Amino acid sequence: MEQNIYHIPALLSETIAGLAIKSDGIYVDVTFGGGGHSRAILEHLGPQGRLVGMDQDMDAWANRLMDDRFTFAHGNFAYLKNFLRYYGIDTVDGILADLGVSFHHFDEVERGFTFRADAPLDMRMNRNASFTARELLNTYDEDRLADVLFLYGELRQSRRLAAAIVKARPLSTTGQLVDAVRPLLKASQEKKELSMVFQALRIEVNGELDALRKLLSQSTQLLNPGGRLAIITYHSLEDRLVKNFMRAGNIEGRVEKDFYGRVNTPWRIVNNKVIAPSEEEIARNPRSRSAKLRVAELIAQPSRQS
Repeated sequence: MEQNIYHIPALLSETIAGLAIKSDGIYVDVTFGGGGHSRAILEHLGPQGRLVGMDQDMDAWANRLMDDRFTFAHGNFAYLKNFLRYYGIDTVDGILADLGVSFHHFDEVERGFTFRADAPLDMRMNRNASFTARELLNTYDEDRLADVLFLYGELRQSRRLAAAIVKARPLSTTGQLVDAVRPLLKASQEKKELSMVFQALRIEVNGELDALRKLLSQSTQLLNPGGRLAIITYHSLEDRLVKNFMRAGNIEGRVEKDFYGRVNTPWRIVNNKVIAPSEEEIARNPRSRSAKLRVAELIAQPSRQS
């Protein structure tokens, strides 16, 4: 039976292999979305297994899995530990996060995630949140706006772009934003740089990197020894955070060594070389082109904090 495409899961077989699923284990898919990864996880679980699918976008509720082993949690994965406690779960055997934006968000143009259609400046992953791209663009001062564009969009001309945006205020639609910055963009780079502008604003509106840091920090407390953390990233900011955390065992990426020169980290890197999609997958799912999968196994759990 053919289903409507909400989100095609990236690196599906590689992710499932990386999680090394135990039939009686407990797993969390913190970016449930269309449920593609979660369906595959359930197929590897036995009757005693359990899966929590979490998403801050309530649209994902419509894709929940009708299975007694599955629980849907509506919330931001920054608060994963609290949500699991609510459902009576202290530790898990695997955590999966497929970061970024799905086809669903781009296709629902009224949510303002894409520059390809004129729509309200929204960009909220969680529609219950009050802070929108419109508020950001109309209230941040020029310096703060330039910092957002530089840090999260890696745009070299962030200050000129910020000045153009401030000059064009008030802004209420994505079309007005595009019109404000377009004169500063090279025609050959326009789509790429507009994508970077929209990425920067989306990250700021949703606090994405802060949420990722909190998820990573909680993972060492939530995973059982031998449990797996699998993260799919789509841009260098996310990937750098994940890579440094898995390598060093802390958010700062600060490598600490023992007397013998061995790195003090609770993690064992499962794939020393980042896993990227094959050409065949990219042909089937163009969104996966920039996907990178990193997997680590918790070898020693630090003492739990309350």
